Amino acid sequence: MKRYLINILLGTAAITAVSSCKKDEKYTYQIGDPKIELKSPISAANFGDSLEFQVHVSDSEVALSTVKAQLYFTDDKVTETVIRTKQNGDYAGKIYVPFLKDIPDGKATLKFVLQNISQKITEQSFDINLSRPDFPYLTLVTESKSYRMEKVGRNQYAAKENFAAEVKGYIQAPKVGTQGNAMNFGWVNNVINLGSTAEIPFSNSTSGVYPIQFNTLTFQASPFIVVLLNGSQFSRLDDKHAKVEIELAQGKTTTFEGIADLQDWWIDPDFFTKAADGTLSFKGATGKYRVTADFNLKYFVVEAMTGNDLAKLQDDGSGAVWIIGEGIGKPKVSSNQVGWNTDKALCLVPLGNKKYQITVKAGESINSDNINFKFFHQKGWGGEFGGTDVTTSNDIVFVGDGKNGRDSGNLGIKTGKVLEAGKTYVFTLDLTAGNKKAVLTVTSK
Repeated sequence: MKRYLINILLGTAAITAVSSCKKDEKYTYQIGDPKIELKSPISAANFGDSLEFQVHVSDSEVALSTVKAQLYFTDDKVTETVIRTKQNGDYAGKIYVPFLKDIPDGKATLKFVLQNISQKITEQSFDINLSRPDFPYLTLVTESKSYRMEKVGRNQYAAKENFAAEVKGYIQAPKVGTQGNAMNFGWVNNVINLGSTAEIPFSNSTSGVYPIQFNTLTFQASPFIVVLLNGSQFSRLDDKHAKVEIELAQGKTTTFEGIADLQDWWIDPDFFTKAADGTLSFKGATGKYRVTADFNLKYFVVEAMTGNDLAKLQDDGSGAVWIIGEGIGKPKVSSNQVGWNTDKALCLVPLGNKKYQITVKAGESINSDNINFKFFHQKGWGGEFGGTDVTTSNDIVFVGDGKNGRDSGNLGIKTGKVLEAGKTYVFTLDLTAGNKKAVLTVTSK
């Protein structure tokens, strides 16, 4: 009886071992005969199409797994569609043809890859002609109104209307052909991208009749205000800010171009002298500066630079001095107080000879009765002027020592004193004797 049971167990083990070998062989070796037939021949399509296809797939020996439709631009696979194929038969699907900028009409490769469960594959490739869709028109969509953009050239569209100086909207392209898709173009990271409805900040020097244009090949659009400082172009940071980094010479004429309402802008008296005829000259020491145009507050933020970075105070007293704290802000403290936000730190104008200056008007760019700011070595936390580093003999502003109502180095207004509303005050920091022996003077005019 025992021998009989042993024989049965041995036989069962042998059958199991054979079965396991067959199972392993099924997945270890690529076997079968997968076949694919394209039943909807494709020879041409537009960029932006959802390209429809139908294939017949079969394998007479092994079950199928997937069929993949892959689109290649040259050797780059740009998109793929995967369909599960549980059994032989016909399968239909779509593959998106990307609408990319700067890609001209040309040929692409559509590849079908059929795979069975043993991972054996068969492939078929077809060349197709791709073209930029010829949109009959585009639509500029703004919050209040939509404008038809007519075709004015190959891939070029324009809407010429009586526009305000600033127009915000996105651009919509209609569906072209049976497999086409409607598309939107919007503002992403300061450029126009497909698939966004974020408003594009078009801007012109003046309101009136002018064209808003868009090219569906290059994604280039206009108009955007081009602002120049002494002939150097500002680069856009966002909808309300642009900057330029430039060498400026003390006493030399400074020319801004591209801002139609420049006469309405606040001109910082620390950095610019404005003549009776409106011309400007630079007051700071000769050197490199970052000038940021703030279109919302309508003023130019000027910051000293060393190389490609914002300047810092050096051990020899050269470089830059910054203000961080409360009760001060340009052009108005009410709308743009620095506070303890280091991004808003104010750069004192470097006059040369280790002297730095800031000009403020009481009740406008500085509070009349309450200030609490201090001088720093950089635009941010780090080196700063403590209470023992600064002395002053003026009779309005005092330097905090941590016990007199202000933290060490912070400036305050003396008890019973005020800055006279509407009066201009000049704060000058003299580091001639060293960074630890700064002398602060406060004068009025």
